[in-house]
Amino acid sequence: MAIFKHFTAEAQRHREKSLGFSQRLCASAVKKDTRGSALLAVMWLSVALAAFGFSLASTVRGEIERASTDLDSLRAYYIASGAVERASLELLWSIMAPATRQIPEASISVDYAFDTGVAHVEFLPETGKLNPNTINGEQISRLLLALGVDPQRATVITAATIAWRKPGVSTLAVPMNLDVPTFETPHASFQSIEEMLNVQGVTPEIFYGTYVPAPEGAPVGAPRLEARPGLVDCLSLYGMKDAIDINTAQPAVLAALGVPSGTIEAIVEHRRQTPFLPKDISSVSPPPGVRFVVEGNSILTIRATAQVRLPNGGLSDVKRTVAAMIKYMPKGYDSPFHVLRWYDAAFSGTRWNLAAAPTPFGAPAPPPGGSN
Repeated sequence: MAIFKHFTAEAQRHREKSLGFSQRLCASAVKKDTRGSALLAVMWLSVALAAFGFSLASTVRGEIERASTDLDSLRAYYIASGAVERASLELLWSIMAPATRQIPEASISVDYAFDTGVAHVEFLPETGKLNPNTINGEQISRLLLALGVDPQRATVITAATIAWRKPGVSTLAVPMNLDVPTFETPHASFQSIEEMLNVQGVTPEIFYGTYVPAPEGAPVGAPRLEARPGLVDCLSLYGMKDAIDINTAQPAVLAALGVPSGTIEAIVEHRRQTPFLPKDISSVSPPPGVRFVVEGNSILTIRATAQVRLPNGGLSDVKRTVAAMIKYMPKGYDSPFHVLRWYDAAFSGTRWNLAAAPTPFGAPAPPPGGSN
């Protein structure tokens, strides 16, 4: 009996010892699993914080660059505005004191260098444009074709323009399937040049101009797109009926007046080298009923494009263009000139490329040497 109790006690101690070892083993395993889970959680948390930090840094950097761009744009705006005011005064002084002109005669542009930036100022007399209230249908049609408008649309726009300013009720003898307006034709003179946007067939691209692919064979490094002018560059309510400024008239305007293409090329080439002076006009023969002038009447648009100067001495990539239509008044008025219109966001840089034939809107560019 004593031996049995002894073995029973030994078995109990062995079982308790085994059980304690198992519990310690399980506890150790649980502890190791807990440590691994915590490490994994810390790693994922670190990745999430890194991603959040990267996103925040990228956002902050973008906002800083955007704020810097907006600041450069605002500073360029004030530089351009100041350049317009300076040019308007210097032009006035040049007219009042021709012997001490600050702006040379027949100048079409001037450059200003300020401590805070630079500005390029353009002088655009309204005599370089046609008056939409006085030009005839043939001239409108030639103008549209020279701007690259396809013949069918040009016919619609020409007829709609004539109907717009014709008194009474008029019926257009053209298909009414292009940009049918939802308003009635006023049958009155144009009151603003922007009313041309309401003429049937006129699109924003035709009115404001657009960019077209550069012709094949362009020099290496040349822009892939070239600017094509629009009606706003060729029409003005203050344009003269029988006179055109030879220095600023768009080639399309000259074509609308019936100037031969060879003469247009000669005029453009002369302007690239030096502006026409009054004594140079006699070397160009205008078409019947038209005379060439320099500067023209007392109304012109002064347009300035400015860039801010950076701390390192370079120029910012941000450009800002403003413009003002100014009328110089005769003696006896309270102010020597009046600002008729001010443009906070003007467009600058329209150039006519005579190396390629005009391309109709929406049509592919012609091959080299081709025509439309």
